[in-house]
Parts: sequence; C-alpha cells; structure tokens
Amino acid sequence: MPKTILVVDDQKSIRALLANIFKVAGYDVVEAEDGGKALDILSGGKKVDLIITDLNMPVMNGIEFIWEARKLSNHLFTPIFMLTTETEKSRLSDFESVSTEMWLEKPIQPVIILNNVTKILPP
Repeated sequence: MPKTILVVDDQKSIRALLANIFKVAGYDVVEAEDGGKALDILSGGKKVDLIITDLNMPVMNGIEFIWEARKLSNHLFTPIFMLTTETEKSRLSDFESVSTEMWLEKPIQPVIILNNVTKILPP
C-alpha cells in the first residue's frame, strides 16, 4: 500500500508540482491550500505518513498548522517538512521551536525534495 503525503501550500502550481513528483515516485498525495483545510483533513481521520507545508499561507500559516497538527494524537510524530522562501537566518531562528524534520527553501528543486522525502519515507 503506497504511503501518503499531505502537501499544504496556497500556490496551486506548487501543490501540482509536488503532487506530480510524489505520484511518479509511487506515493499517494492529498492536497490542501492552507493550514486550516489541512487541519480539517487530519482531524477528519485521514492517515498521512508525511506532511510538507508552506510557511506563509492565508487562514492558518505553516507554524500555526504544525502546532495544531501536533495536538492530534495520531499526528504527534508524523514527519513534517517546511517549505519557505524565508532565507534570512534571524527570521528562521524565530521558528526553531517548531517540530519539523527539515526546512526546504523555495524555489523547489524536485531532485533534492524527493531525495529528502525518500530518506524519511521510502516509497
């Protein structure tokens, strides 16, 4: 049974790119355009094996989403990657307390993202 990745990003083109990368690699993909919708998916009982979320989104940003997702017992230890355009080190240090496995900078580099995903979640 394929493993499932939840992709959360307000840019449809980013979600589509990531979904395509992961589907070709053999993963199932669920998409959400903001943290609020992603939290609804998780709260509804959807089992996901990995979450990739953008930092800056409307409704509920990536940090808020991660804090809320970690309150759900079935996602307390789900691996999470954060996508961001933030490159300023002082800005990123503001988020060090957030429980993520990895921070990935945009623009997306498909080979790098897929390599990092398969290290944590082999297909």
